[in-house]
Amino acid sequence: MEQNKRATSNTANEFKTDGSFNRQQNRFITPFGEKPGELLVEAGRYRLLWTAACPWAHRSVIVRKILGLEDAISLGTVSPIRPKLPHVDWEFSLDEDGVDPVLGIRYISEIYKKTDPHYTGRPTVPLMVDIKKQEAVNNDYVKLTNYLETAWTPLHKEDAPDLYPEQLREEIDALNDILFHDINNGVYKCGFARSQEAYEQSFDKLFSRLDELEERLSHQRFLFGDFITDTDICLYTTLARFDAAYYTAFKTNRNLIREFTHLWGYARDLYQTPGFGDTTDFDSIKRHYHLSITIFLDKHEKILPKGPDLEVWNLPHNRHMLSNTEEKFLIHKGK
Repeated sequence: MEQNKRATSNTANEFKTDGSFNRQQNRFITPFGEKPGELLVEAGRYRLLWTAACPWAHRSVIVRKILGLEDAISLGTVSPIRPKLPHVDWEFSLDEDGVDPVLGIRYISEIYKKTDPHYTGRPTVPLMVDIKKQEAVNNDYVKLTNYLETAWTPLHKEDAPDLYPEQLREEIDALNDILFHDINNGVYKCGFARSQEAYEQSFDKLFSRLDELEERLSHQRFLFGDFITDTDICLYTTLARFDAAYYTAFKTNRNLIREFTHLWGYARDLYQTPGFGDTTDFDSIKRHYHLSITIFLDKHEKILPKGPDLEVWNLPHNRHMLSNTEEKFLIHKGK
């Protein structure tokens, strides 16, 4: 476990002196691969822990399904509602017995503490757990999808799309980095800001980036053309939660996503693609952000919003008109 040693932080340390939100570092970052010290790729050895509410965890579940890794990597689901404990945690209250049927744990923190008794940060998802060792091995949500897309290639289904084509990786990584700081984490910077200045700076950067993407998507179907990549998955999980949660709970209220012509059509296009909409649970999303996420917010009301109308996600998007094909994965199928 030596390679996994990394600084941790508790909730109080996730804020800078100017009131801005500073997300904690990931604790378990050993990559999957064949090099010495890397995690062995083996069907049935790992369990992916997630909650349908979390955008970071949702990324890995989308990729897992698109690439056909469901049989190779089992899935453990925690409740979108955080338990009322002295510390921030995730709970397996969705299961009938209140524990994960494979790992036998009730709280995510149990596997964190078992792996590293000195861990002081927030237990987070997604989390890959080595079932044989009963240890946490990777919670690097930024890179986990890339490992599933590359190191796990031998276990992909036949004709699985290449979501991380080698010739585009530099561009994908660059755009993913922008999305992370200004959009994916940008909504949290707005919602968790503890000063007006920090909030407004994050707010302006968030919508500036959304405006840029609106323009980018006005002349191409997906972020890199006619085919879906890892970057589209990273953006989708934020867009899917925007109107239902972030707009009100995080005060990102300049525009709803459905008020953007191209971003809204793009989001629906992805939602209607296998692996996206069928892993999107709007009820869990609303319950988490409106009823449970109180660790950073001074909120006491417990009212679950009735809207928004979800039927609009199934309206025709006509995004194929921007493409040379109606196929979702036209190229980059080769490994």
